[in-house]
Amino acid sequence: MLRKLVAVAGVSLALASAVFAQEKTGTRPGFSLEAGSAIIVLVRPEISVGEQSTGGLFEPNADWTAQAREQIAAALQARQGALGNTVQPHDEGAGGDAGVAVQYARLFGSLAQSVMEYQFFPGNRLSTKKRRNSFDWSLGADIKKTFGNTGANYALFVYTHDEYGSAGRKMLQAAGLIASAFGVPVGVTSGVHHGYAGLVDLATGDLVWLNADLAMGGDVRTPEGASRRVQQLLEGFPGRSAPGAAGGVGR
Repeated sequence: MLRKLVAVAGVSLALASAVFAQEKTGTRPGFSLEAGSAIIVLVRPEISVGEQSTGGLFEPNADWTAQAREQIAAALQARQGALGNTVQPHDEGAGGDAGVAVQYARLFGSLAQSVMEYQFFPGNRLSTKKRRNSFDWSLGADIKKTFGNTGANYALFVYTHDEYGSAGRKMLQAAGLIASAFGVPVGVTSGVHHGYAGLVDLATGDLVWLNADLAMGGDVRTPEGASRRVQQLLEGFPGRSAPGAAGGVGR
């Protein structure tokens, strides 16, 4: 009997993962980026990693975040050649604009969340964002004051957030799945892994491309996991020279 319950729980978990795996890419209508036509400045990625407590609260882990930051930086460096255009990391020390750059990275995070909530995924979609060819989002033209002196045409923003389920959270999830097998719906998930990457036109501040995923894969604390995560973040990147140049990793 226990073996059957475990099997049912496993199937339920697989189905739940399929249901909640949501990814979406949006591009501003009329926007195109030819390979070799632009310089892109990579803004320092926003990365947060921690544990999901039994009660579902996020508990940041500085060591895990440091590991992820190192591994993702290396993975981004390795993948830049496949993006089709020159990508250069933003020098936060140049011009004394480090603080402003961080603020823009956080502002981008808020903008991306709005795109996901009000346009990408069902639920709270704004009527003005329901139009099929609408993708009208911006960080404002003042962004060129911070990044325009780099000589870049676009700014690339990257954000990832990972919560690894604690032992207690995983046990609670297993108990919920077993309860569901008996007809008692208990919605408990273990782990949160989402991220997004976006390209902003520095001449106008307009968001011209965004790729978001609410159920990402890869353990960002490891080289292999970080490489997989970066591939997912940059999936569908405009103007890339070879979409599969860095090798394919399934979701």
